[in-house]
Amino acid sequence: MILFDVELNPVQQRNLEQITQTRVIDRTQLILDIFAQRARSREGALQVELAQLLYLTPRLSGKGVALSRLGGGIGTRGPGETKLEIDKRRIRERVAHLRHEIEEMRRQRLHQRSARRKLPFPSGAIVGYTNAGKSTLLNVLSGAQTYVDNRVFATLDPTTRRVVLPDGWSVLLTDTVGFVENLPPMLLEAFYATLEEVREADFLIHVIDISSPHWELQRDAVETTLVELQADQKPTITVFNKADCVRDTALLRQLVADTPNAVYISARFAQGIPHLMDRIVATVQGMLVSVDVWLPYEATALLAECYEYGRVLSVDYHEDAIHLRAQVIPSVAARLRESQK
Repeated sequence: MILFDVELNPVQQRNLEQITQTRVIDRTQLILDIFAQRARSREGALQVELAQLLYLTPRLSGKGVALSRLGGGIGTRGPGETKLEIDKRRIRERVAHLRHEIEEMRRQRLHQRSARRKLPFPSGAIVGYTNAGKSTLLNVLSGAQTYVDNRVFATLDPTTRRVVLPDGWSVLLTDTVGFVENLPPMLLEAFYATLEEVREADFLIHVIDISSPHWELQRDAVETTLVELQADQKPTITVFNKADCVRDTALLRQLVADTPNAVYISARFAQGIPHLMDRIVATVQGMLVSVDVWLPYEATALLAECYEYGRVLSVDYHEDAIHLRAQVIPSVAARLRESQK
């Protein structure tokens, strides 16, 4: 087997295999193979399969080499169809089926997000390069246990947990699939439903493995992907994780001086977590929006939420309505405006 750390086009890959008489794998296929091994849910498996098929379709050679890599087979041959035509037809049918299944999952996730939006909690997404420590951080912040593995792409399915902040407020944090440099476009398409969790979050926590010698490249790769997802303008907390693994203390001091707005932590040993919690509180408070609404008396439950999860500036009770001025998170503000008289 020969592995290339670049993406090869179908002709290049086929010619190299013919010349070397050896299986040739490019960077994209390696990533897809790792994703296939890590998929632990039906949703993850379907998304990986779709990405694999989108990658393999232009690589069908007519000799069964490419399709055999996925373990696919041939169906009933139609009139005048060659084996290659059958393989392509079966793949097209499977791709259409997978896209339908994933679209159903996307609608389910949309429904789940809509339900979460009705909760008076802002939502955050934990993003970062693969194996940066996102799942470990979510476990530390929430006190729950999500799947953690010290391997690349260990998390393919987003997990959401409620985190109680020091000021008594709560946020919903979602662990997301790890990014990678030059993320294959078919993965962006296949995992669109999952990556929507990033697009729909109120704020982001960008986790960077500061112990990696390539952390700057990894940071840039994540930021590039956020631009592609149109999520680069969200309030973002930069978190340098695995600070306990940095042996060069002079380098660490210089990094702290150069990045005064970043938070340095060790999720593994729960070091620096109080500082991060304070930053989350400040970020949430910075998201508050001002509302000036007239509420019917039937909406007193919303008024109670404003007292508990916002800042009530004034309340005036009139004969047929309540005049409220407050600062609240965007989701509560939207519900207040919908409920006003």
